[in-house]
Amino acid sequence: MKVVILCGGRGTRLQEHTQSIPKPLVEIGGMPIVWHVIQLYASHGLSDIVLACGYKAEMMAEFAASSDWPEGVTVRCVDTGLDTPTGGRIKRLADVLGEERFCATYGDGVADVDLRAVLAFHAEHGALATMTVVRPELQFGITEVDGDHGRVTGFREKPRSEHWINGGFFVFEPGTLEYLSDSSVLEREPLEGLAADGQLHAFRHTGFWECMDTYKDAVQLNDLWAQGDAPWKVWA
Repeated sequence: MKVVILCGGRGTRLQEHTQSIPKPLVEIGGMPIVWHVIQLYASHGLSDIVLACGYKAEMMAEFAASSDWPEGVTVRCVDTGLDTPTGGRIKRLADVLGEERFCATYGDGVADVDLRAVLAFHAEHGALATMTVVRPELQFGITEVDGDHGRVTGFREKPRSEHWINGGFFVFEPGTLEYLSDSSVLEREPLEGLAADGQLHAFRHTGFWECMDTYKDAVQLNDLWAQGDAPWKVWA
């Protein structure tokens, strides 16, 4: 089964890093964050990795070719266009993906998600698509206030959101490609269309998940790695 990792964005909110390198090559613990994503899939026996590249694709290709991957793991870079949106990148891989089920995720998000459980869930519900959903930690702590008088009853430091959000780690049947076009933003019309047709199910992941969206996120992930407390490191 092939795994598509979306690696084409510019990472504008990490501009101090991504002016010189693509966002998936920003390092966590001395290795690009996309390396961590690949290791997660490889540890679950998913070894056919396709990097959907765009911005500075030549650097992604060099990384894929020069890295020392675990035995049996193949990593290739496909240039899917400089400004192609997420859904369009997957659509442009149609010939590579063929008529088989495939996984997909983002090149800047790590988690301790059980991918075997995601695949089993997908097989059980029988629809075209599975999306892993997560409840992220809120950026700020919250103040608990009682009633109309404004009495503060306590504080909670960075609680989890009450709402589920898209955490990536998708499983798609080939029929999903019919919902995509070159101009598709995956998170909009394609996923909305799948949901409207009853073809999208959500796998709830309650463990660790983090998206490296800002410099602050990169610092936090590096700190976890340096402390030996990186929950997403599920490989030996």
